[in-house]
Amino acid sequence: MIPFKCGVPAGKCFWYRISFVFLLFAAPLFAQSPFQFPTANHYLYAPGAELKFFAPTDPDKPWTSGSFGCVRDYGHRMHEGLDIRHLQTDRRGEPTDPVMATADGTVMYINLRPSLSNYGNYVVIRHVIQGIEIYSLYAHLSAVQPGLRAGQPVKADQVIATMGRTSNAETIGRWRAHVHFELNILVNDNFASWWRQASPGERNDHGEWNGQNLNGLDDRQILLDEQKGNFSLLNFLRSQTELCRVLVRATNFPYLRRYPMLVLRNPVAEKEGVAGYEIALNLNGVAFALMPRAESEIKSRAKYQLLSVNEPEEMANPCRNLVTHRGGHWQLANEGKRELELLTYQ
Repeated sequence: MIPFKCGVPAGKCFWYRISFVFLLFAAPLFAQSPFQFPTANHYLYAPGAELKFFAPTDPDKPWTSGSFGCVRDYGHRMHEGLDIRHLQTDRRGEPTDPVMATADGTVMYINLRPSLSNYGNYVVIRHVIQGIEIYSLYAHLSAVQPGLRAGQPVKADQVIATMGRTSNAETIGRWRAHVHFELNILVNDNFASWWRQASPGERNDHGEWNGQNLNGLDDRQILLDEQKGNFSLLNFLRSQTELCRVLVRATNFPYLRRYPMLVLRNPVAEKEGVAGYEIALNLNGVAFALMPRAESEIKSRAKYQLLSVNEPEEMANPCRNLVTHRGGHWQLANEGKRELELLTYQ
């Protein structure tokens, strides 16, 4: 094994070690494009044609308001997918674009009661891409393909629905008709049970397929990276920009079993036993690096501990409100604690 020398303050060595591990093992693993566009609109690849691909929130808003990230409410509200503009309409001006599965997979959920979700009618599909579970979501649909049902296998480019503008939270004008497309990490198998405990008396109409249990990835960047060739989903996940680093005193939560490829090795914990996990979260709360920690390495008895904040990233992308700055120091915000409660719920 090559000896690792950090050369920076000890508190920062953890992430330099992670970077070192990634450099050792992040060589391109696959040379393919696992995700396909969910509609015939491919203007994402046309330079300067963003407004032909994205549906902004208003005619005077930039195309970025239809993209992924902290792009709503002047950077203070998260948008977890892409709003892909329609290409064709009927005589009434309603969209008629077919919506297609982005990859081979299995239909997990179909909502046909638009009044129950700001997604309107939506479909969730499970995929295993390069050994990693990813969940695609297609929202604001006018109709779902007849006969499509949960548990049914689908192929990439198979028509699953028709684009629309259904939603219970906003009126989507004909000019802005689009499919809202997400690529997600599933946070917890036991979301419905956690919801009953965390939000007693509040309805959960969609079980495990509530949008709060699906943490979106930057699907725009994924599609752009694929175009370059040699796309590796694992490398994409590992290379997320850290927003904050936390330590949780939990050792057996479902995420560890679903995404073992994101768990890093720690010889100390392997020898002494695991007492918790040190976790890197990105701007949307996606846990993309999890380091097991032994009891001898943990300095606090707190269930959740904020270890560090990437201040430039937090200032650029504050919309998830995972951390807050109070009394001259950073601490976990209520939303951050809630995210960790869901992540580690058993």
